[in-house]
Amino acid sequence: MDVFACAGCGAELTAPVSRVALPVHTHYGAWEELHPPLMEPATYALEPRPSGPPWRSWDEVGEQLAAGQGVYLPQHSVSFGPRDRIVIAPGDSRRMAFIPEKCAGYCRGIDGRDGPNLACEDCGRAVATRMDDCGLWQTVWLEPDAVRRLPSGSPAVPVPGWDELDPQPYAVAPVELDGSWSRRWEAAVTVALAHLVVACEGRPVALPGPFAELLGDAVARHLPAGPPALAASLAGPGTPAGRPGGDVLLVPRHPVTGEPWRAPDGTAPVVPLDIGVWSHLALPRETSPLPASGTLPEGVLRDDYPLPLHPWCRFVPHDRAFRSTLAHLPGIRRPELRAYYDRYASGGAGAGGRAGVGDSK
Repeated sequence: MDVFACAGCGAELTAPVSRVALPVHTHYGAWEELHPPLMEPATYALEPRPSGPPWRSWDEVGEQLAAGQGVYLPQHSVSFGPRDRIVIAPGDSRRMAFIPEKCAGYCRGIDGRDGPNLACEDCGRAVATRMDDCGLWQTVWLEPDAVRRLPSGSPAVPVPGWDELDPQPYAVAPVELDGSWSRRWEAAVTVALAHLVVACEGRPVALPGPFAELLGDAVARHLPAGPPALAASLAGPGTPAGRPGGDVLLVPRHPVTGEPWRAPDGTAPVVPLDIGVWSHLALPRETSPLPASGTLPEGVLRDDYPLPLHPWCRFVPHDRAFRSTLAHLPGIRRPELRAYYDRYASGGAGAGGRAGVGDSK
């Protein structure tokens, strides 16, 4: 495990934390809602792409310079902030104080628009940015040039291989207790949808049963109609590897490394999916109100069986997550995807029916 210390004075600024994969829903929340912390306690992740201010307009940057920042479609603005910013849960921060004049936000908290707003209490150096406004997951972003990573003295948490990893505990239900869609699902499925569009080169695709039942209508609005050109399959540890040939595999991202699972033959294109979403879709779940054998334990009384929660509205892809993910996939520049992009950007039928692939940051 590691701790992060101030690069100026050496004061420890975090509790001991272990690195995990950056959650796919990191930058995509629900507008006008307060969100919980993004990261689990005692974990951290790195954002490899440039993030945060300064921002420069697309007209000023141009296509070639934007590509160097990892942006491949026109956007309202392009980040020229640092790479490899470190994100932790706010509860894991230590010995940092707010910089009052840099704590602007929209309406319910701080959105980080003014850059680092937390200073080291010992030396006053600006070291991190707290973000917790509506529509944002609660985070503290440590600035990579302002901190140093040090060993904490605690033993390192081993990284399990796919053969050792049990995906079941990672499963996340798609519906909240109030009947709304999980915000993590809304973002994670939409990010996977953008990857699916690129993997299928904008062609029709047949979805696997569980995916089609929950999300088929939403996917249909982002891919053209017609006889399926490809068949997508759920694949990963403990499941068949999917059909060979031109199939696309929906696979889990490793919770620690972030790498997608790969089929043994490695020939089919893969679409990485949040392991929590993938586990819910791909793995069997308890469906019986009685144990598989025997009876209920002594002292346990039940006269009902909770029905699975059902959403009170249809699934609507997170539009900003779709646009942003497409913009950061180099494959979107392929000629065969240009027609798809043009249809989607103009609100054409069969490609989402929404305007502006890059109309906001």
